[in-house]
Amino acid sequence: MSSNIDLFSPFQLGENLLPNRIIMAPMTRLRAIDSIPTPLMAKYYAQRATAGLIITECTMVSPLSNGYMNCPGIYSHQQIAGWQKVTEAVHREGGKIFLQLWHSGRVSHSSLLHGEMPVAPSAIAAIGSLHTPIGKVNLEVPRPLATEEIPEIVQQFRQGAENAKEAGFDGVELHGAFGYLIDQFLQDGANQRTDEYGGSIENRARFLLEVMTGVTEVWGGNRVGIKLSPSNTFYGMFDSNPQSTFGYVLAALNPYNLAYVHLMEPNEIDLASREVLHPVLPIFRSIYQGAIVTNGGYNKVTGNDAIDSGQAELVSFGKPFIANPDLPKRFALDAHLNEANPKTFYGQGPEGAEIGYTDYPAL
Repeated sequence: MSSNIDLFSPFQLGENLLPNRIIMAPMTRLRAIDSIPTPLMAKYYAQRATAGLIITECTMVSPLSNGYMNCPGIYSHQQIAGWQKVTEAVHREGGKIFLQLWHSGRVSHSSLLHGEMPVAPSAIAAIGSLHTPIGKVNLEVPRPLATEEIPEIVQQFRQGAENAKEAGFDGVELHGAFGYLIDQFLQDGANQRTDEYGGSIENRARFLLEVMTGVTEVWGGNRVGIKLSPSNTFYGMFDSNPQSTFGYVLAALNPYNLAYVHLMEPNEIDLASREVLHPVLPIFRSIYQGAIVTNGGYNKVTGNDAIDSGQAELVSFGKPFIANPDLPKRFALDAHLNEANPKTFYGQGPEGAEIGYTDYPAL
């Protein structure tokens, strides 16, 4: 099937007309100071404004949603003001930018939460370790949320959406992937609850859909996306029937008329960990009626193939955007791509915050 539609074709994403279908994926970079976005972050995102759409790094909706040092938030006036500088810088360059709303849930540690225990659907520890103010630590057994606490967290997401609007974003993406709180409620490997938020698929999806309802009431569905990862094994995540679980969720998202669903393919670690759904797109394409952003180690050729096949409308790129601020131009010219340096992906190294962040050259 050849449609003459490719990565460089414009796309009407809800209310936003995108100049191309090359999306900058959300990537944790950990350059905020005291959870406040910095002028350097504004520079970083503005450098990449030729993306069809930028989706920011994961951003905390409350102090207790934190999972990483130097992560930005969207719950204080200072954070909103910091993000305003980011959105202004991106808009000056003609770009569009969505904020990713995030709660880490059990992927945290009491030393990151002023001594409070991380919260989760159930008292099941995530697998892995984190860098914290007291050094590298294994993840703790989280405190299971009481039923009456859950609406408060839904409200934090809703307030985060309000604050993102105040900060000048063009929309928001819910982080429903990679083993964080929304995903923890969804997958039965992390959710052993017996109340209305556990057990059946309908119950496990309830938290995600309540958050989605709150956020779309603020923005309207066509300025909201959600990221999902049906094959993710990160932090010990698993589900006994991911095809049914995620199939239910994608069908339930149809009435929201969202801007997009951001669907993650498995990476090498997922594929090596156990048998996972692979590839993800063909399994769920027929269930979800709106636009799909696909992500999974794409390059220009495979990205064009995904769009040409009709399986996805847009393709998001992670590492290529870290190292190539002008990635759409390089794709258009078939130019050489800079290599990304994994040592400087997360946080500031000894050489300074710019190194491996804002110092990759454009053509």
